[in-house]
Amino acid sequence: MTDTSLLDLDAVLTIARRRSFRAAALELGRSATALSSAIAKLEASLGVRLFNRTTRSVSLSDAGRAFVEQAGPALEVIHHAMEAARAQRATPAGTLRINTFATAARAILSPLVLTFVRLNPEVHVDIVTEGKLVDIVAQGFDLGVRPADHVPADMIAVPLGRPERHVIVGSTAYLTAHPAPRTPADLLVHRCVRGRLPNGALLRWELRRGRKVVHADVQGPLTLDEASVARMAVLEGVGLGYFMEADVRADIEAGRLLRVLENWTPELPGLCLYYPSRRNASAALRAFVALARELAAERPHGRAAPPASA
Repeated sequence: MTDTSLLDLDAVLTIARRRSFRAAALELGRSATALSSAIAKLEASLGVRLFNRTTRSVSLSDAGRAFVEQAGPALEVIHHAMEAARAQRATPAGTLRINTFATAARAILSPLVLTFVRLNPEVHVDIVTEGKLVDIVAQGFDLGVRPADHVPADMIAVPLGRPERHVIVGSTAYLTAHPAPRTPADLLVHRCVRGRLPNGALLRWELRRGRKVVHADVQGPLTLDEASVARMAVLEGVGLGYFMEADVRADIEAGRLLRVLENWTPELPGLCLYYPSRRNASAALRAFVALARELAAERPHGRAAPPASA
């Protein structure tokens, strides 16, 4: 096995975790063909099959399961040693992997991410957006961005700025033809663009005023699972839409969309950058966290995070 690289061993663990060559290839930045070839060579050199593969599924063989159980901890030690060595480097370099959701990715792109890459040309930032909350350590991410109340308790959290809120909006044409709702109950007689969550469930619109909470099971002609597509439909007058304010703020300010039931959409916990406590954080991670703290402190509604070492 003299020609087996650390990348190939990482590939085995990633395929085992993702249960898909294609998903593992995307995560590792390699082609599925190259990954399959590398695994085939490794299996040939070991003389055993590590994976059972069909056209629909990938699973570990008994030999593969034993290999992962023994090689996994050893590879983790090696990667920690490499991180410790990289941490001694003064100039940020390498790759930072960030997990978040689409709205938050748009919120942090400017100025945080764009400023960071301009200041640190030797760092590559890889942002992955998905609706579900993931274990960033197990999934191989350096950082996560989520609402404050979704950050795991064992993570170091850095508030990124002002709280956000949901808004209910409609186009001028739609609200001219349909009287604006005055109470949450009025939504039930309106055409609404419904949302679908990553787990397949339909999104129920949550409205709050004081201690009263209402979950409106709205109806309408469209169900969509992407905010940008839903925004297009609402702009075309299909019906009312329920969005994070950041996704439609420019439309509201330009008068293309009008808010309704504003007193039923209070502020939500703001976004936080979070990461695991590490003794040997890379120079790139330290620099990114420092910039996030600096920018959050400069925002009028931002709250600087308490001191914590990266």
